[in-house]
Amino acid sequence: MYRSGATMAWNVFRFCTALRGLGSIMIVLVLGIVGVTYYAFVITNYAPALYLGGLDSLIALVLLILFHFLLVMLLWSYFSVVFTDPGSVPPNWRPVLDEERGDTDPLNASQFDDMPANPANPRVRYCRKCNQLKPHRCHHCSVCGRCVLKMDHHCVWVVNCVGALNYKYFLLFLFYTFLETSLVALSLLPHFITFFTDGEIPDTPGFLATTFIAFVLNLAFALSVLGFLIMHISLVCGNTTTIEAYEKKTSPKWRYDLGRKRNFEQVFGMDKGHWFIPAYTEEDLRRMPALQGCDLSGVGSNNSRQHIAE
Repeated sequence: MYRSGATMAWNVFRFCTALRGLGSIMIVLVLGIVGVTYYAFVITNYAPALYLGGLDSLIALVLLILFHFLLVMLLWSYFSVVFTDPGSVPPNWRPVLDEERGDTDPLNASQFDDMPANPANPRVRYCRKCNQLKPHRCHHCSVCGRCVLKMDHHCVWVVNCVGALNYKYFLLFLFYTFLETSLVALSLLPHFITFFTDGEIPDTPGFLATTFIAFVLNLAFALSVLGFLIMHISLVCGNTTTIEAYEKKTSPKWRYDLGRKRNFEQVFGMDKGHWFIPAYTEEDLRRMPALQGCDLSGVGSNNSRQHIAE
């Protein structure tokens, strides 16, 4: 029996609401993987090596310091994504005059849950699910059940949407995850090779099992995260989200592309000292919606900032 594309899409997104039930399960899973890695890398392998003396102790000390630094940055970035609201539309938001004349986001007609607020001007967007107007670069998340500013995607690993206010944290989470998993995989590689080459292995079965599992897990995550990180770096360079990259595939010129340097600053902020820290300065946070093309000038700046940060 034939089904329309709209009906099929509706069924898919209704199914996606089941992702809400994952909740803390995914957080526990991430912490479980971190726990297994910590046990294999620190407790089983390199903490005991500190007592060997000589060069082995020095190498173990350097690896442990680097491991713990990356782990702190990884967890800081991860929970920043989890607990930071990606950006919501302020109540009673209205487009400014230029938008009402039609100078708005060229992506407005491509999302199936949008409808024109004014039939005479289809460029003013309206979300029929949230029953409110939608600013530039705003999309409705069917998992969260609300509109998100500059929505990139809904990530089940962080149990949250990735949008205007936590996209930087998400990228840093990918970056530090890649560094951490690469460090663990390379450090445990000699033990992994020994596991298959030596006829007699003096270590206990528990040591071998945890080392083997940690190596395989971290190698798999390093390779998968690398591809994901490269993709998002290319999106940042073009000032594009994952959703927009799909929707603007036929556009000759992307209106938000301001050059790589300015595109990077829109996501990571103007202060270079905060680029690799999952935090923004007050100035960057105040300017964030306007910088990223989420025009909220239809309401007062203080009111907008308050609701965006909530």
